[in-house]
Amino acid sequence: MAKTTASSPAPYFNFDAAQAALKVTGPSFSLAQISPDDTPGLIGDVKKAKAQAQAEIERSDPALAELQERMFAQARVENPDAPAVLLVLQGMDTSGKGGVVRHVLGAVDPQGLQLASFKAPTEEERQHDFLWRIDKKLPQRGHIGVFDRSHYEDVLIQRVRQFAPAAEIERRYGAIVDFEQRVQDSGTKLIKVMLHISKEEQGERLQERLERPDKHWKYNPGDIDERELWDEYQQAYEIAIQRTATEQAPWWVVPANRKWYARLVIKHLIRQTLDGLNLEWPKADFDPAVELQRLKQS
Repeated sequence: MAKTTASSPAPYFNFDAAQAALKVTGPSFSLAQISPDDTPGLIGDVKKAKAQAQAEIERSDPALAELQERMFAQARVENPDAPAVLLVLQGMDTSGKGGVVRHVLGAVDPQGLQLASFKAPTEEERQHDFLWRIDKKLPQRGHIGVFDRSHYEDVLIQRVRQFAPAAEIERRYGAIVDFEQRVQDSGTKLIKVMLHISKEEQGERLQERLERPDKHWKYNPGDIDERELWDEYQQAYEIAIQRTATEQAPWWVVPANRKWYARLVIKHLIRQTLDGLNLEWPKADFDPAVELQRLKQS
């Protein structure tokens, strides 16, 4: 299969332009600079681009699946340098984290995918540093890991709800930076994404969950409690991104009012990351011709 890159030009989308607008690498960041309705990189009519983007998301599935399989194969032959990829998804309730997993990574072989979600810590987890439970869920070599919520909950909800002292929250920012550097140094490529939606869009999505019986299971009355602290969460996100965005582990703040746009950007991000690993099929430690002859004779 011919190898394509995530930055290959498309008539309706320029990934390099999206990257320039959405990638955060340092402290000079303001969340207000990015509108949840924005579509950086799109060329031409948004309605026409939507159909093209949805088609591309599906059309690129085989290439993404092959790249993931190459990475998984390298780990299976016990290559000590086999890499891994970790996608960290953060965002307010209804921002589309679950949809990203289904629509962006749905074609990936499940045996090469590791999913983890971090809710309130258990009693055992509270006995350890906040990163203890995160470290245990890092993806194995050859796998794509997805954190649907992550260690950032410990500087978001903990800050907003004042579950931890201010001094401890400050310590955690530095601990996160050091932790993510160690993760990258170990061979795991990190992709950190904030799905950025507006309060109005969240209200519409929550209303749909309440009005449709088939979506009641998605609704949590606590979502309204968190929604009432919207401004505080926006500030907490901004501070967390400012303190933990580095050249080695940048943040991507992706407008998510249009689900299809967010999925398109994240699909390109994952493709770009996997392409950058220069993945090759592992070489056989046997002679395929000899084995084929043995098979025919068996």
